[in-house]
Amino acid sequence: MKKTLDLITIGRSSVDLYGSQIGGKLEDMRSFNKYIGGSPTNMAAGTAKLGLRSSVITRVGDEHMGRFIREELAALGVETRGVITDKERLTALVILGIRDKEQFPLIFYRDNCADMALCEDDVDPDFIAQSRSVIATGTHLSHANTKAAVLKALKLARQFGAMTALDIDYRPNLWGLAGHGSGEERFIASSEVTRQLQEALPLFDLIVGTEEEFHIAGGTTDTLAALRKARELTDAVLVCKRGPMGASAFTGVIPASLDDGEAGPGFPIEVFNVLGAGDGFMSGLLKGWLDGEDWKTALTYANACGALAVSRHGCTPAYPSWEELQFFLSRGVTVPALRKDTELEQLHWSTTRQKAWPSMHVFAFDHRVQLEDLCDELGVVHERIGDFKQLCLRAALKVSDGRDGYGILCDNRLGQEALHAAAGKGIWIGRPVEFPGSRPLELEKELGADFGGLSEWPREHVVKVLCYCHPDDDQAMRDRQESVLLRLAAATRRNQLDLLIEIIPSQVGKTDDMSAARLIRRIYEIGIYPDWWKLEPMETDMAWENACNEVAAHDPHCRGVVVLGLASDEETLGQRLRGAACHPLVKGFAVGRTIFGDAARKWLSGQVSDEEAVAIMVGKYSNLCAVWDEARQGAGILDGEE
Repeated sequence: MKKTLDLITIGRSSVDLYGSQIGGKLEDMRSFNKYIGGSPTNMAAGTAKLGLRSSVITRVGDEHMGRFIREELAALGVETRGVITDKERLTALVILGIRDKEQFPLIFYRDNCADMALCEDDVDPDFIAQSRSVIATGTHLSHANTKAAVLKALKLARQFGAMTALDIDYRPNLWGLAGHGSGEERFIASSEVTRQLQEALPLFDLIVGTEEEFHIAGGTTDTLAALRKARELTDAVLVCKRGPMGASAFTGVIPASLDDGEAGPGFPIEVFNVLGAGDGFMSGLLKGWLDGEDWKTALTYANACGALAVSRHGCTPAYPSWEELQFFLSRGVTVPALRKDTELEQLHWSTTRQKAWPSMHVFAFDHRVQLEDLCDELGVVHERIGDFKQLCLRAALKVSDGRDGYGILCDNRLGQEALHAAAGKGIWIGRPVEFPGSRPLELEKELGADFGGLSEWPREHVVKVLCYCHPDDDQAMRDRQESVLLRLAAATRRNQLDLLIEIIPSQVGKTDDMSAARLIRRIYEIGIYPDWWKLEPMETDMAWENACNEVAAHDPHCRGVVVLGLASDEETLGQRLRGAACHPLVKGFAVGRTIFGDAARKWLSGQVSDEEAVAIMVGKYSNLCAVWDEARQGAGILDGEE
């Protein structure tokens, strides 16, 4: 059978609730960040980020947390065929905190959890046959049914010629040796645990653990003696993790010193969070091992991934992409506190974002002042605007019909019901923050003076800000606007939200082929890296080329550009879209009044019904989508191509 996967991990899967406050007791945590967790799940995600084809065999509950794990894994590129939904049990939870560099309190909520119900029937031989390797962790050897599932997977791996690896991953608490409040306990001697681990050691080609983990596997707290005991039981490569001293690999006889093993270079960085560092290390090691690298190279990958992991908040979110890892290895450490390394953090953000949007057909109905003015003109109460925006959403969803590459721009002040109804529909959702028409730029009051309102936004919402600016603005205007943009960009990134910056220089002054490009360059120069740009239609192809070249030169990972409409008629806008379509960085359009203007006037004045208004907007939106798609195809650009 063809090997379609590089690795399958098997075992724990949980939701980690990480305390957001650093340096306090877990009892005093006020808020938490939610991540996927569990060593096998972390490793599947970590290796997928590094470009391996990974999967995990586990169980999750038939509830919100289980769906979260499944969706996160899929978004990271992890094959989820082995993720089984358990309709009887809840997904495991772990609550964690960062007290200081030595204390990392955590509580496991795993009583009769879904992944501990994993059994032999969950291990499909055909699935195992598709993988080059199977990776197990020691925790799932702690109970009879989970142990049986792991042993079946390992034996099938042997049968199908796959390699096998063990991360000892010793958690005394999960072996029933420590109380609920001792989740951070790393070592308690147990002859029974030692016996069970030693029974399994001969099944592996690679065994990885800390010194304490080899102590439990070898039955002695003398590390070299423990390694020698393991060597008596298996010919596997033994990799001993030694904290800040790196790691040593032993391929044969155990030498007289740990320093005599094969090693890769360490990285002098500031430790922020050791939780999940081992899974990051293992991800890098597996990348090197499965790619056939020598042990020095594999351990270099592992040490670097571990260094990046201990520098950030969370486990899986901290692990690097392959491009980030290569950059880090090439450039080296410049700021020991890696989470404060601006260049590295930007690369981490831009290469680990979830879901690509190679094509963008966005219906923008985030307009506020324009619709309020229309209501005043027609003598209609403003409350009707919210109802109309729900009709706009209906039109958008009807045209998108569940397909990727469609989206909306909608505000929260007048369009809250539509904004909430759009959640979970699979469409791109942008949300404005600027006070309409403000120059210098001001933001909506709902964000708060410190922009704390962004903490309430769903992760799928994109922060959209329209800045009326011109490259020839005087210094005072530039300073005021840039100050707001800088604070907004920092708050957006802090809340893990994408940022779209819209600039319309033609509304401020005369423009030429360099106007947009100069503004783009300036925004990058002050340290802002938007995920998206929204630009007005350019008069010339050279203007488009200049703008796109600036974006590509400063941020090769920018998601792209969308074209705004400026209330143009359909024919004029169609011509402008055709002019933009030949530039690969331009992903599509975000157009509003051209689509909804006619319907809004007729519906608010009572000339058409709900269904007729929706039909008008569906027709105009569909036509624009067709114009864009045909122009894109005519330019020889397919979705996803650069």
